[in-house]
Order: sequence, then C-alpha cells, then structure tokens
Amino acid sequence: MHSFGHRANAVATFALTILAAMCLAASFSDSFNSPTPTASVKILNINWFQKEANANDEVSMTLNISADLSSLFTWNTKQVFVFVAAEYETPQNALNQVSLWDGIIPAKEHAKFLIHTTNKYRFIDQGSNLKAKDFNLTMHWHIMPKTGKMFADKIVMTGYQLPEQYR
Repeated sequence: MHSFGHRANAVATFALTILAAMCLAASFSDSFNSPTPTASVKILNINWFQKEANANDEVSMTLNISADLSSLFTWNTKQVFVFVAAEYETPQNALNQVSLWDGIIPAKEHAKFLIHTTNKYRFIDQGSNLKAKDFNLTMHWHIMPKTGKMFADKIVMTGYQLPEQYR
C-alpha cells in the first residue's frame, strides 16, 4: 500500500498538470482573436513651441485622443496599457519617440474613449531639430493577459508638422 504522502503527491501532481494544461489552452485561445481597434488623434492647438535655455526645442500641444479598443479585450485580458507617442527622424537618430500621453484601461467598458488634453509628458528634442519637422503620432498598446504572453501593437497616424517659427 502507498502511504498518505505518496497519495497526496500523486493528487497534487495531477492537479498541477491539469492547471498547467488549462493555462496553456487559455493562452493558445488568444491567438485566434483578431482585434480591429480604431484610433484618431487630432492636434487642436500648438500651445507653445520654444527653444529652452539649454538649446533644446520644446512643444506643448492640445490633443483630442479618441479610440475604440474594445476589440482588444477577451476573457483572458487583464488590462491594456495604451500610450500616444510622437515619432520623427533627425540627423542623429533614425527614430525618435516621445511619449505624450498614456493610460491604463482596466476593463472593456472603458475601452471606448474621447480625451481632450494637453500632452501629459514634455515633448522635448535634444537640439534644434523640430522647426517645420514632419512627425507621426502613434498609438501603442500592450495587452496584459491573465495568463500567457503579452501582446503589443500600434496604429500610426501620419501627416503632422510643427511650425517653422518659435512662438
């Protein structure tokens, strides 16, 4: 006969194997989800565009950020981290990214939103590279699941340009 310890070990091993299989199935089921999020960012106003004392350019702008990210949520989604970044090129760097706004969406009920805000974080370029600079606004998101790997994606919105003169 097996002792109580052997039987408890067998039951615990079986239970953990079943739990691991369920987590694997849950993670695998997310790969069948094909989300179709939408996003739009409008620049309502350039509040200021100035050169700082240390010769860096700084921009403050008023934004309208609207998005419908509800298709990102499945039964396995814990939360979604979303942020809007300005992306542009300079002679020193092929890609510069400056985060302007971010947020955490805890549930599907909050995934459709319209926000009127100024940039939450300072838009500063190290140097004088922003005059008349073309740039993209990109909405990035990271889906944090209850179990499984994290997914990330983005929507790139093109056609933005900064003023030619400081104001």
